[in-house]
Amino acid sequence: MEQSIASARKPNFLKKIVQSFGSFVIDDIKGLGDFALFTIKFFYWSVKPPFRVKLGFDQLFFIGNKSVFIVCLTGAFTGMVMAYQMYYGSKLISMDTFVGPIVSMSLARELSPVLTGLIVAGRAGAAMAAQIGTMKVTEQIDALEVMGVDANQYLAVPRILAGTIALPILTIIHGFVGNLGSYLIGTKVLGIDEVMYFSKLSQLMFLEDFFQGIIKAFFFGFIIACIGTYHGFSVSGGAEGVGKGTNLAVVWGMITVLVVDFFLTSFLVHIL
Repeated sequence: MEQSIASARKPNFLKKIVQSFGSFVIDDIKGLGDFALFTIKFFYWSVKPPFRVKLGFDQLFFIGNKSVFIVCLTGAFTGMVMAYQMYYGSKLISMDTFVGPIVSMSLARELSPVLTGLIVAGRAGAAMAAQIGTMKVTEQIDALEVMGVDANQYLAVPRILAGTIALPILTIIHGFVGNLGSYLIGTKVLGIDEVMYFSKLSQLMFLEDFFQGIIKAFFFGFIIACIGTYHGFSVSGGAEGVGKGTNLAVVWGMITVLVVDFFLTSFLVHIL
């Protein structure tokens, strides 16, 4: 009797596992399709008047200007920490004069766009999802549609364009401040000769390194803004739904930055 009950439970247990996994895969595929359609709508509405120029500048100020302080703070300490780490590692093989180009190349190619992307995803991406999500649950988006204003054009397009423009600028600022921090620590604290520091820097740093980081930042800004606005429009269920949508925007924004960074790096190293 006990064996028959156990054998009956086992298939049911396996069935539930398969059903749960299948539901998870189907939901993810559906979500990916919805996100693709949302992105296509952006390209459609971004070239169709009326153009929300003022809203775009407002969002550019919010995403860009309001993020400058934390980007500078992160860049300065990133450059300083890297200078210390590179110095004590390269000193073992008498190559401490290469601290400048190593730090600069790392910032330009990788650290500045990625760290700036993570900062913007955590700050601006969350804000986009929360703002739009709050409008969704309070039926303000429905009111826009009743007045004949397309919500995607009015809310999503200015934010996505602003994010795409702001992130490369913030990346440049991050890289500049990071290099400044590396220079101060390397020459004033660790005692690296300034002439050798800049000499090695000019020999080993090229425009291709700079362009690689800017291209990455361009894609990161676009993706982060798309994810933030998409999860804002996907909110349902009141305040709890707003919190969930904001959390998803941050998590998926950060994950996507890291994943896309790998593929962009694999592609750009072969063409730049």
